[in-house]
Amino acid sequence: MLNVIDYVPGASLLHRMNPVSKLALAASIILATFLSQSWAMLVGLLMLTLALGAYAGVITRLVSLLKVLTPIALLMLILQLAFVRGGDQVLLFATTKGLATGGRACLRLVGVALPLVLVLTVTKLTDLANACVEVLHVPYKYAFTFTTALRFVPIFTQEMNAIMEAQTARGVEFDTRNPFKKMSLMLPVCIPLLVTSVGKTDATALAAEQRGFYLRTRESSYKRYPLRAADAMAFVFCAAIIALGFIF
Repeated sequence: MLNVIDYVPGASLLHRMNPVSKLALAASIILATFLSQSWAMLVGLLMLTLALGAYAGVITRLVSLLKVLTPIALLMLILQLAFVRGGDQVLLFATTKGLATGGRACLRLVGVALPLVLVLTVTKLTDLANACVEVLHVPYKYAFTFTTALRFVPIFTQEMNAIMEAQTARGVEFDTRNPFKKMSLMLPVCIPLLVTSVGKTDATALAAEQRGFYLRTRESSYKRYPLRAADAMAFVFCAAIIALGFIF
């Protein structure tokens, strides 16, 4: 199964921009999402992210993530409706204040996740780590840790699917609709997954140490990541997004 954070090759401007600029773009959209209280602004930021995804040719990845986030957003909405009181009663226990608070929480959840996935789908993790080291002067060990954790996400997903298939072959039914029973069935899956994760982590750490991981510096990468005119325009655009989020 294809992971939503896997890199998608392309020749768009978003693909060719400096990874730091793309990271700044995602950060500005996320910051504006938290700053804004306007429904129009929150929806506009979401539409902007989807439009950028369509331009870069990764809209299917964003839509797939949106389908995954929809149940979580609905759960957040129900919790907000149940606990946030105030305003006029709309239906049963729902109030106008609960609807407003829950709706903004749902939009913010989606507005934080989609820009991050957009950046990861148009940027190679190696380029992202090296650009952060060169341009932002982030220590390589921190950049490597972050990108390695992202690389392990699809690996652990495959491992979990393999364990669940093995458990299913032994008669375990994971397709139950009872959430409490499903949680109890997931516990036996977590233990072998944890053992496998520790083994892979140790092997990766040993391989990195043997390849001189601790000797790497900013100048170790053969590829350079200069900031060009398009990146400067992107930074101006980021500042405008943050300003709009602060105003609205």
